[in-house]
Amino acid sequence: MTARVAVVGGGIAGLAAAWELTGGAAGPHAASPEVVVLEAGERFGGKLRTEPFEGEPVDVGPDGFLGRRPEAAELCRELGLEDELVPIGASGAAVWARGQRRALPAGLYMGIPTRFLPVARSGLLGARGTLRLLADVVLPRANRRPPPGDLALGPLVGARLGPEVVARLVDPLVGGIHAGGVEAMSSAAVLPLLLAAASQPTGLMRALRQASAMPVPSSARGARGGEGEQEPAFWALRHGMGSLTDRLVTGLGRRGVTLRTASPVELVDRRRGPAAPWVLHAPEGPVVADGMVLAVPAGAAATLLSPHDEDATRLLLGIEYASVAVVTMAYPTAAWPADLSGTGLLVPAGSPAPTSRGLDGSFLVTACTYLSTKWPHLARPDTFLVRASVGRDGDTRPDTLDDAALVSRVAAELRVLLGVAGSPAASSVTRWPDAFPQYRVHHLLRVAGIESAVSRLPAVAVAGSAYRGVGIPACIGGGRAAARTVLEALGTR
Repeated sequence: MTARVAVVGGGIAGLAAAWELTGGAAGPHAASPEVVVLEAGERFGGKLRTEPFEGEPVDVGPDGFLGRRPEAAELCRELGLEDELVPIGASGAAVWARGQRRALPAGLYMGIPTRFLPVARSGLLGARGTLRLLADVVLPRANRRPPPGDLALGPLVGARLGPEVVARLVDPLVGGIHAGGVEAMSSAAVLPLLLAAASQPTGLMRALRQASAMPVPSSARGARGGEGEQEPAFWALRHGMGSLTDRLVTGLGRRGVTLRTASPVELVDRRRGPAAPWVLHAPEGPVVADGMVLAVPAGAAATLLSPHDEDATRLLLGIEYASVAVVTMAYPTAAWPADLSGTGLLVPAGSPAPTSRGLDGSFLVTACTYLSTKWPHLARPDTFLVRASVGRDGDTRPDTLDDAALVSRVAAELRVLLGVAGSPAASSVTRWPDAFPQYRVHHLLRVAGIESAVSRLPAVAVAGSAYRGVGIPACIGGGRAAARTVLEALGTR
């Protein structure tokens, strides 16, 4: 009798799980289970969302994915999207520091300096911060202890390279990726290479430079990376990241997968005996399943698992989330400053906004992306596209502003940060409540506990950004790994 697996959640992790459950690249085979995908919202794709903006498709969620990780590029190849991949069209970025834009120096590893001179010449640090960084070269703090299990990322870097490096480089970059501060962020979950480098009996910059110079394994090459070929740092899709979702949904439909939107799972019952052990209660009626992949946020997974495993529920409820919003704007090209280059600007948390320009408090904007230069397929002759990110863990100010007020505030800040003239000709606001899980210290221990607890349940696995990475490749890899776990439990892999 054919087994049935229910995938709860139709984001990229859930859809990738369904793809793997139905055979992955090879396609379904005789033992492949029947698959049902239940999505609570009105659309599939989760944070992968592409919308028309000024007549062209523009991403309002993630606008690309990392080239050094293979999972997303491999899935694009399996779906026939290889020719739609577009490499990033610019390099370099700037950071707002000491009251002006300053180019990010060379030799950074995720915002952490690996060389002294480029940072010293950048003007990012004051005299005290520069001397503090120099101490890592001339008076390195040897650490002969074995690598610790985990440490907070910000304090670890600050103790070795100084607080200014953390505030003006590490937190804007790493904290911006996760929409949270690095003062309590897990090094093991976010930058494991940093922990290894910090345990070496040399300066941190030297150890990190040597560790990060290791060649990329062949297994990490993306869709077009061949032997000796340099992989682009990031890829996008010509018609937006939503086209990956669309192609997945189409492919899964052809494989006979049942795909339901507006179908929230309200309760999961567990049966005893030889019959299929799970009953998922959804608006269209109950779904009986032999196995489940829960590809939903941690809180939702906790609710569904609460009648079945106390440990999993408690650990899942300990994962906190941050909310963000994305403001996409179109400016006349003539209004865009000619001296802006690279892919965008980072704004450190708490950077004071000038009251002389009619702004109060600190900047709301955490990052700006120059879409028209970052992605060549978005370039237009008379219009320049930019998007600004606002909000992060602990900063709920965007939630207090309606869309019009938020656009007005962001436009005013861009006049200061970028020197852009006037107001945008068009704009849109996309809000992402509780979108970014916060990886606190010992996050991986929490995840290991969740996975261990869930493994006690028959043919159940979890997937998504809450566990082992927030990027698109990590979510795809996590979804496919969860699917393999369920297949092994069912004996159908």
